[in-house]
Amino acid sequence: MALSARLQQVAGTLDQQFLGKSEIVRLLLIAIVAREHAVLIGPPGTAKSALLRTLAELLDTKYFEYLLTRFTEPNEIFGPVDIAAFRDGTYRRRTAGMLPEAEIVFLDEVFKSNSAILNALLTLLNERRYTSGGAVIECPLVSVFGASNEVPTDESLSALFDRFLLRIHSDNLDAYHFNELLQLGVKHEVKKLRGDKVKPLVSSAEIQGFAKELAGKLSFPDDFLSTYKGLVFQIRAEGISMSDRRVVKLLKVFAASAYLDGRSQPDASDFFVLKHVWNVEDQVSILEAIVQPVLEAFYREHPDRQRVGALGVGLPALSAEVDRIRQVLTGPSPPTDLQLFSQLKALGEIKSALAQFADPQARALEQRVAQLLDASLKSGRFSQL
Repeated sequence: MALSARLQQVAGTLDQQFLGKSEIVRLLLIAIVAREHAVLIGPPGTAKSALLRTLAELLDTKYFEYLLTRFTEPNEIFGPVDIAAFRDGTYRRRTAGMLPEAEIVFLDEVFKSNSAILNALLTLLNERRYTSGGAVIECPLVSVFGASNEVPTDESLSALFDRFLLRIHSDNLDAYHFNELLQLGVKHEVKKLRGDKVKPLVSSAEIQGFAKELAGKLSFPDDFLSTYKGLVFQIRAEGISMSDRRVVKLLKVFAASAYLDGRSQPDASDFFVLKHVWNVEDQVSILEAIVQPVLEAFYREHPDRQRVGALGVGLPALSAEVDRIRQVLTGPSPPTDLQLFSQLKALGEIKSALAQFADPQARALEQRVAQLLDASLKSGRFSQL
């Protein structure tokens, strides 16, 4: 089986276990193929750690994970000092099993690192090198994934934040996911209680070989580059900092996205990545407004193509949720203001989700949602629904 197909298997496995995270999964795999770093930011309990750990289990690599605090010492990350060598007058660390020898790294609460760790991380993430004593270690690092509850505001952490090319929000699921969330959550807990292990689908050697294979795919059609230029200028015009270095690195990310689909060249669908290059959270909606029209135009021209992020929930589940909402609104007891607000919010979320599907059934379901919304907003009585 082709490597890109097995990477799609990795994505499918994660999609089945983590509801509504398909776009996040896609971005994490893109980071690995492109040998770039990504950070997940969101409130506690949104599956950031569980998702990254399961991804690591599906990849047969040297994996290192650590929860950082301001009290974390360098020897916990980079390895303890080699006492025997120190007695002989040589200072070095024993790095076996530690971050300098890892390929995939997960640093939880990454922005809580202190200056002693921060300085070493900056060089390691950027150059894949670590200096131990007088020796420079070439690190096999593929990608570092960070997780944090919030974007760092301390200027001393801006350089570390800049090392993460992709900035990914992980938020609580929309209301219409609730029933599926409970079902998948129970399955996940059962697997944990049983101690079930997943079988790796991609080997370490294959992941290390991505770089050479991707190098041969860094060619871009003129129309793609023209559209990209326009998007970059729009983003910069909105005051969002986007350095020339990041602009060039993103070309590699677009090629990685195409590789995951088995395509030889990127196309406009890969521009979804640009929604995840924000520097502060206020820029998320701005990037969405710039990029989304380009994506919509592409999918109108290519209705057969699967949208990124459209695999989080199926049409049957959305249809069942619409039926449930209709029952709440048309029940014998009028809904309270709070119930009404929550159901209208859920209908709005479903409407957004349906836009991701090209299936004609989605259009029919959109009409049902529109009718419910229209009748709900025009009247406080729902018997006519």
